[in-house]
Amino acid sequence: MKKPILVIMAAGMGSRYGGLKQIDSVDEQGHIIIDFSIYDAIRAGFEKIVFIIKKEIEKDFKEKIGDRISKLVEVEYVYQEVERIPSKYQVPEGRHKPWGTGHAILCCKEHVDGPFAVINADDYYGTEAFKMIYNALIEENEHKAYSYAMVGYVLANTLTENGFVSRGVCEVNAQGYLQRIEEKTKIEKRGSGAEYSDDNGGTWSSISPDSIVSMNLWGFKNSIMDELEKSFLQFLEEEVPSNPLKSEFFLPTVVQQLLESGKSEVKVLKTKDKWFGVTYKEDKEKVVETIAQLKIQGVYPEYLWNE
Repeated sequence: MKKPILVIMAAGMGSRYGGLKQIDSVDEQGHIIIDFSIYDAIRAGFEKIVFIIKKEIEKDFKEKIGDRISKLVEVEYVYQEVERIPSKYQVPEGRHKPWGTGHAILCCKEHVDGPFAVINADDYYGTEAFKMIYNALIEENEHKAYSYAMVGYVLANTLTENGFVSRGVCEVNAQGYLQRIEEKTKIEKRGSGAEYSDDNGGTWSSISPDSIVSMNLWGFKNSIMDELEKSFLQFLEEEVPSNPLKSEFFLPTVVQQLLESGKSEVKVLKTKDKWFGVTYKEDKEKVVETIAQLKIQGVYPEYLWNE
């Protein structure tokens, strides 16, 4: 069986941070959050990384991230652009928003030839999470083409004090397999609990802080690519015409369709690791404090790459 590959979705980094040059370091040594994810991934056993980026940030991305990582592991680049759709379709006038996480992974189809894990570029996942997903990918029966895995987080461990977040809320059965996943794009911490809104803040409903959620840390086989391709065509036909500027092709939506059809199974690997990220500029202080503590505890060395 081929060794697992790590796919990192980073196409949105430039727009989220106002350009890569504006990405702030989270420690005195100049590391950014993605450094810690890559460090953990390499320790877990990953030897190849595929970065999904936009062409416009390629130069800055390689200078700030890619070039130093390429000295340690094999690195490839895939470009997610809004124009990257089948030739029979046209990009709606005024559309600049990326097509979403499902499209990002589909862009990797020609670059991934075995099992692979997926993460977001600007989330911190924790050391345990990478070990869990790597081991799941190498231990999984290679003949079960539609047997996938996902690292599940406790919702309370993924919330910020400074605003709302988007999470895939999961239902998991007694055997530890995913039964349902639903993308909630607006979840907020409310005191010791949490609430979500499906109508952009018009109404709110409570959600258990103990709920299991996806942070887009998936483990897939190649079979997902054909499914993404079919679903993306359906998305372009059915959803884009009614919402041409903002509709998104979410990876969890495709997973949910496979679950409903009985075609796929997804093992949920529950972790107690705490997520953190700089979703809002006010989050940075907490991230800096947490990284400093992890270094004191010996989880990370002072310099990750010994440069």
